[in-house]
Amino acid sequence: MHSLPPCGDFHSPHKLPQGEYNQPGDSDFQETKIVSSTRMTTEREPGSPLPVPATLAVTPTPAAGAEPQPAVTTLSPIREYLSKRGSGRLADNSFAAVMLLCACSIFVIVLFILTILVLRSHLSFAQFGWRFFTRSAWDPVSGDFGALPFIYGTLVTSFLALAIAVPLALGVAVFIAELCPQRLRAPISFLTELLAAIPSVVYGLWAVFVLVPIMREILGPFLLKTLGWTGLFTGPNFGVGFLTAGIILSIMILPIISSLTRDIMMAVPNSQREAVLALGATKWEMIRIGVLRNSRIGIVGAIMLGLGRALGETIAVTMVIGNHPEISKSLFSPGYTLASVIANEFSEATGDLYLSALIQIGLALFLVTIVVNAIARLMVWAVTRGAPGRAA
Repeated sequence: MHSLPPCGDFHSPHKLPQGEYNQPGDSDFQETKIVSSTRMTTEREPGSPLPVPATLAVTPTPAAGAEPQPAVTTLSPIREYLSKRGSGRLADNSFAAVMLLCACSIFVIVLFILTILVLRSHLSFAQFGWRFFTRSAWDPVSGDFGALPFIYGTLVTSFLALAIAVPLALGVAVFIAELCPQRLRAPISFLTELLAAIPSVVYGLWAVFVLVPIMREILGPFLLKTLGWTGLFTGPNFGVGFLTAGIILSIMILPIISSLTRDIMMAVPNSQREAVLALGATKWEMIRIGVLRNSRIGIVGAIMLGLGRALGETIAVTMVIGNHPEISKSLFSPGYTLASVIANEFSEATGDLYLSALIQIGLALFLVTIVVNAIARLMVWAVTRGAPGRAA
């Protein structure tokens, strides 16, 4: 490192510009001059880093007997902007309050629906009490009501639909996510999701003109001949009943379960598949161990969403279930569901007790939905307990 040349050498490349300073003894200080170190260049060794520019605040020497004045500092443009902008606490608090209001609105809506159902069904509840949910009578003429046949029909058709739809939905999802050729994946996915967009009344019309004759002439006699010994397929077969309603419900919830299951399976990291295959597993073992096991929580959630759709379906079920309040072991028997009885008889309810009984059936459907969701939560907890890492 060479020494700096004298300040008087004007032509030297190492000249240090001189700043203007107050002379000792002046009464007032002049404005502080800023000297940039970028113009203080020195000879550097090859390979050494360039000097970092900095801003130096030069403080003049105070006069004798005068108090020293602090150095003047300058803020960068970013710091100056942030200082003028403020802390933003008001905006953050307002945003948090709006989000809290949105979250609380869910509880308010559910509480409002429950309150209306309880108030409007007060007359029926005062007449029958909790026995309303365990009685089988339904006689609007004599004013004798009970919701047990409708609860039975709702549960039978919904779980029958799950028994049919879940294996099919899992097969479709596994094929699309793991086995389907790339050129066929998009068309099959589109057709599967298209089933979810078809209105329920169209499903009902198709079931009336296509499914009911098949049940009456082909499928019903076959089941009676092969599985009649079980007691589930006995009695007269008119083509309408629990089995027909369960089949049409299974078709309606199939795209919901398969689409969600497919998305969940495709979200499993490829490292899981590669790790299982690296251990010598077959394709099926890879799907079972590496994919389905890591997707089981999401699959349970997809099944519960399909069950919720089946519990609340109205029009399509009303058109093919037979609409007869009866509890029967045979799946050929006509029946009723909670949603279908409300759709069929609400406009015909003449007396206050009749109307109150129908609203109490709506309350029963609401409670069944709550119970089913609680069971779903218990199932998810049973799957994920002791394995929080795999659940994530």
